[in-house]
Amino acid sequence: MWRYPRILAHRGGGTLAPENTFAGLRRGMDFGFRAVEFDVMLARDGVPVVLHDPYLGRTVSGAGHVFDYDGLELARMDAGSWFGADYRTEVVPLFVEFAQFCKANGIWMNIEIKPARGFDVETGETVARIARAMFADELASGQLDRLPLLSSFSFAALEAARRVAPDLPRACLMSEPPPGWEPLARSVEASAIHANHRHLTPALARAVLDAGFGLFCYTVNEPARATELLGWGVEAFCTDRIDLIGPDFGRTGV
Repeated sequence: MWRYPRILAHRGGGTLAPENTFAGLRRGMDFGFRAVEFDVMLARDGVPVVLHDPYLGRTVSGAGHVFDYDGLELARMDAGSWFGADYRTEVVPLFVEFAQFCKANGIWMNIEIKPARGFDVETGETVARIARAMFADELASGQLDRLPLLSSFSFAALEAARRVAPDLPRACLMSEPPPGWEPLARSVEASAIHANHRHLTPALARAVLDAGFGLFCYTVNEPARATELLGWGVEAFCTDRIDLIGPDFGRTGV
């Protein structure tokens, strides 16, 4: 069921560059990755930005909530110094520019819709609308393997994305799929389940696959564990350790 790349660089460059930055994308490319997972949320003015946390202070210098700032204000903020002095010029990327870079460089995207509390619908709609417009040609020509995959823990965001862009694939993020996970996933017409590998079992992996869903895991950083999961039938995963687990892992052993 999984028609996309098998190994994704988590937030761009994993542990080798500041997360969710252009430097991260370039670092992943240095290691041969042409598939990436990253997070998108909305700024105060509704502009989508590439950030994981809804607040500043961990990876972005500053204080307060993402919604305290407009998109262009965030796009001037330091998003790299926390990682190292060499990255002090890295700023918070705007989603449109980040996605354009990925598309221009042949990087497949798993876009996590990461709404702040209360903004699920707006975030899902915005991300889906932009992604659909960006890939209109691929949709028209049936190049389905090139389409980005929209994932989220928020079913409201996924449903909003489905309404705006029903022809873009969606995936349900579930740290530990609960009883009744299948009807939940079908309610948003998801094509894949994204599970925390720590909570996955062989039986659950088989149930997901038998139900016709793609099966993806996050965030797998040990080669031995990656090999085990692939043996269970896991079709793809993301990793922080792009130096240990390459894009061809499982085929070449590295």
